[in-house]
Amino acid sequence: MNDRVTTLDTSAGYGQPLAQAERQRVLRNTYWLLALSMLPTVLGAWIGVSTGITRSLTGGLGLIVFMGGAFGFMFAIEKTKNSAAGVPVLLAFTFFMGLMLSRLIAMVLGFKNGSELVMTAFGGTAGVFLVMASLATIIKRDLSSMGKFLFVGALVLMFGAIINVFVGSTTGMLVISVAAIGIFSAYMLYDLKQIMDGGETNYISATLALYLDLFNVFQSLLALLGIFGGERD
Repeated sequence: MNDRVTTLDTSAGYGQPLAQAERQRVLRNTYWLLALSMLPTVLGAWIGVSTGITRSLTGGLGLIVFMGGAFGFMFAIEKTKNSAAGVPVLLAFTFFMGLMLSRLIAMVLGFKNGSELVMTAFGGTAGVFLVMASLATIIKRDLSSMGKFLFVGALVLMFGAIINVFVGSTTGMLVISVAAIGIFSAYMLYDLKQIMDGGETNYISATLALYLDLFNVFQSLLALLGIFGGERD
C-alpha cells in the first residue's frame, strides 16, 4: 500500500490536452499493459507461495526489502517509460510485487476456505475497477483537484502502515485496510479520469498508477477477509 505515494509524480505532471483519438490510444494501451502485468504478478505470487521464499521477510526486514525494491523499481520505470525498456521494467516490477504479496496469500491459504477468500478478494477488486471505470466515463467534471487530498491520505496510510509493522495491532490493520480500500478506489477513479481527459499521456505511467491502485485494493480486501472470514481446521 505504502508504495502508491511515489507514483504521484508520474500522473501529476499533466501535459497539453490530447486529441480524442490519442486519448483512446493511451487508454487502450494502458488496459492491455495492465492486463499483461497481471501475468508476472500471478507468477511471482505462485513462486512465493510454492517456495516460501518470502516467509522470512517479517517486521523491519520485510519493510526494508519491500520499500527498497518498490521504490527502486518505480524510479527505474520513471526513467525508462519513454524507451523500449519501459515495459520490461514495469513487468519485472509486477513480478516483484507478486512475490511480496505471496506471504499474505500464503497466510490466507492456510485457512480452510483460503482459496475462496483469495477468489473473493480478486472478484471484489475487479468489481471496484469496473465501478470506477464506469464512473470515469459518466463523470464530466475535472477531478484533478482530488490529487492533493488523495496524496495526503496516501501519506497518512503509508506512515500508519509503517508504524503498524512494528506495533502489530490487528485493530490498526483493520483501520488501515478499510481506509486503503476507500483511498485507492478513489485513486482508481482519479487515474482513469486523467487518462480519459488527456491529463496522462504516457501509458506506462498510467499502467503503473492503476496497477498500484488495484494491488492496494486487493491486498487490503484480502487482509480483511482473512481476519473476518478465515476458517481454521
